[in-house]
Amino acid sequence: MADFLLATEVDIHASPAKVWSVLADFARYPEWNPFVRAVEGRPEPGTRLHVTGQPPGGKPMRFRPRVLAAVPGAELRWLGRVGLPGIFDGEHRFVLEATAPACTRLHHSEHFSGLLVGAMRRQLDTGTRAGFEAMNAALKARSEA
Repeated sequence: MADFLLATEVDIHASPAKVWSVLADFARYPEWNPFVRAVEGRPEPGTRLHVTGQPPGGKPMRFRPRVLAAVPGAELRWLGRVGLPGIFDGEHRFVLEATAPACTRLHHSEHFSGLLVGAMRRQLDTGTRAGFEAMNAALKARSEA
């Protein structure tokens, strides 16, 4: 079984509460998010989301992750799977770190594990990484507006 950690970060000139208000407002994702195009559901532990993601230049992908953590102003984390556990699992994580008054460092990552990760690693490190970075930039712009 292979695993791969994709980690990005961005500094945002807004409070963690402000960044959280944008990140947790799933209904507005189509207005600003170039990577996670739609999310249906609530950011509450134990709930299932309906997520549509689309890496730059890629096709839309739909999945139904379960929310593992949702701490306002601090962390949103979910676990998605393709097929059975251990085939291709992804634990997606957004951590909001206050770095100064009204400043937040977003740690945006996903830990991929499973039998198919090795075969997908190049795509994850290019297309998926580009999607994360595009989302980070858009979240920064939306939060700072």
